[in-house]
Amino acid sequence: MASLPSAVIGNTIKLESEFKKRSTTFPSIEKRNSGYLDKDFDALSLDFKETEPSNYVTLLQKCVEKNSIKEAKMIHGQIVKSGTNDNLFVMTSLVNVYGKCGAMEEARKVFDGLAKRNVVTWTSLMSGYVQNAQPELATGVFLEMLENGAFPTNYTIGVVLNACSVLYDVKLGKEVHGYVVKYGLEDDTSVGNALCNLYSKCGNNLDSAMKVFSRIGERNVVSWTTIVSACGDNGSSADGLNLFSEMLEEGIEPNEFILTSVLSLCSTMQAIDVGLQVHSLSIKIGYEFNLAVTNSIMYLYLKNGWFSEAKKLFYGLEKVSLVTWNAMIAGHAQMMDVAENNVMQTRNGVEALDMFLRLQRSGLKPDLFTMSSVLTVCSNLVALEQGEQVHAQTIKTGFLSDVVVGTALVNMYNKCGSIKKASKAFVEMNTRTLISWTSMITAFAQHGLSQQALDLFNDMRLAGDRPNKVTFIGVLAACSHAGMVDEGLAYFEMMKNEYKINPIMDHYACMIDMFVRLGRLEEAFDFVKKMEFEPNEFIWSLLIAGCRSHGNLELGFYAAEQLLSIKPKDPEVYSMLMNMYVSAKRWKDVSRLRKAMKEENLTKLKDWSWISIKDKVYSFKPDDKSCHQCQDVHILLEDLLEKSRNLGYEWKENLEIPEDEEIEDKEPSLSRVHHSEKFAVVYGLIKIQKPAAVRVVKSTSMCRDCHSFVKFVSVATEREIMIRDNKRLHRFVNGKCSCGDFGSLL
Repeated sequence: MASLPSAVIGNTIKLESEFKKRSTTFPSIEKRNSGYLDKDFDALSLDFKETEPSNYVTLLQKCVEKNSIKEAKMIHGQIVKSGTNDNLFVMTSLVNVYGKCGAMEEARKVFDGLAKRNVVTWTSLMSGYVQNAQPELATGVFLEMLENGAFPTNYTIGVVLNACSVLYDVKLGKEVHGYVVKYGLEDDTSVGNALCNLYSKCGNNLDSAMKVFSRIGERNVVSWTTIVSACGDNGSSADGLNLFSEMLEEGIEPNEFILTSVLSLCSTMQAIDVGLQVHSLSIKIGYEFNLAVTNSIMYLYLKNGWFSEAKKLFYGLEKVSLVTWNAMIAGHAQMMDVAENNVMQTRNGVEALDMFLRLQRSGLKPDLFTMSSVLTVCSNLVALEQGEQVHAQTIKTGFLSDVVVGTALVNMYNKCGSIKKASKAFVEMNTRTLISWTSMITAFAQHGLSQQALDLFNDMRLAGDRPNKVTFIGVLAACSHAGMVDEGLAYFEMMKNEYKINPIMDHYACMIDMFVRLGRLEEAFDFVKKMEFEPNEFIWSLLIAGCRSHGNLELGFYAAEQLLSIKPKDPEVYSMLMNMYVSAKRWKDVSRLRKAMKEENLTKLKDWSWISIKDKVYSFKPDDKSCHQCQDVHILLEDLLEKSRNLGYEWKENLEIPEDEEIEDKEPSLSRVHHSEKFAVVYGLIKIQKPAAVRVVKSTSMCRDCHSFVKFVSVATEREIMIRDNKRLHRFVNGKCSCGDFGSLL
């Protein structure tokens, strides 16, 4: 934490004293009704005789409050009829009203018909264009104003800077900034706020935003909100929290916008202690029932695993909006990626699906964000049935045309092992992004359909989409899977030379995997030497797996020593090495591994498998004696072992050393185990009727014995079996696996 500000200690900022100061100085909270409309106002019933110009302005303001273009046009007609159209004040108000009511063509006509204009008139037209999502026209009007010799005010500057922010036009923004400096407007609050917003939105300009912020004379809550949000947008969450603390010290009252920004920073840093203080503060100053603030607090609690606290807030809401439902669903979905173990990951996913069902029962209709979040959950759970149901909903609601939902469908079907449906979803997409192309290329590669992956890559290039690093990982993986060495080397060079992409570790891993699969171990080791950085755990693990597979134990033990020298943190790596040393009866090395694991404080590898059947998830462990329908599962497992042996399967028993047994020079006793996926697969065969596939998720990599066994089971039962372990997808059909029989590192 040395790089964080001094106020940050253990991801937590000490704000308590500042919060106490503020709790006694906040003014009382008053509910304001800013949108009051005069219900009796009707332009048709008005008597315009002898109407003063100032009265026209008042009437036009009523049109804004009612958002009535029709009545504004009626008043406009009376202004012309009465000859008041030569009054600049009235006509400027008319430009402003048309802009605020969304009638920019009418606003421009009025503006162009004026004999004279002042800076307020120019600014009103510019403001209308910005408010109606036409920022490029606003900047054009600004330049036109300067050419006509008019001098902008601070409000004009704020409007054009907001237009530059929307357009990400930092060049014009800097030119306007130069004008601001020239005429000494930097300390103006509205101008400073607009400049802060510009630099924060235009990326990598946080330093400029901070400098502008420091020069604002009187900073209001908008100023602080802008700079705090800028810190979050530019990866400086700790700085943002420190600035919030400074704001409180200066006696500025927070509003809902800065509270939500600060809570977002707390979520990013997982600074739960600060988040709790912000939650308390929000209650003290009257935001206890503010939906935006409550959603942010719920998201913070979910991201920190405080599910019960998040649910209390959720159930305490009088009215739950779709945004709130989405926050709960997305929060549980994202917790799957950071869960401590696979058990928690599965629970989070099941909870997210339950939330989705409850959302539908509430009468609210899911939106694009809901659908994409739920499809991601289905992907991670390998819950194909639920994913297909969501797919059907996207068709009914018309969301299928959205590129984000379409890409989520491709990923869901891919991860659930249904490459045909993934391909169909991809073909039916109306538009495709780079992410869409890359997802489908990677899907083909993972399913062993290398030529389809490479053909699609060429189609993507013809379509004009430029591949990125992730795209080339999929392409190189396809070459590796098919043993296409020449093609793989050609694509590797294309990536570097044509697209100027520097190889990362994953690209080298694909190339090394390609040589290893073919038994060209010397070339694989030579490729490692050419890498621009030191190989990681995965690279050495690939080499060890290749050496074991092709019987070159000498190189394998060399790679093992290199792997141990970098002190790996993954328990599965030690399990792989343990397996190799046990097979070679190198008991001293086994003992050395155990000591290394103790020194690194690594626990024994936890092997779990899951299967989703009809909205329920069933889990299994190794040698499970208490599994679901345990007796039936064990009977069928023995039957399948016998049938597999008759087909040529040789059970290479998984040998494990008891944890409490000391190993020195003597040969230890070994226990024999069945790994968890065997029980999950057998249970799936019992509960899932043909021709549906059996889909299992496993927390660790499949060992070679289990991989071989499931291949024979797919023949004996004439069933498709899909197992997704923590390294790759295995799709077993008629005795063949999509990984090309090189899917195990153990």
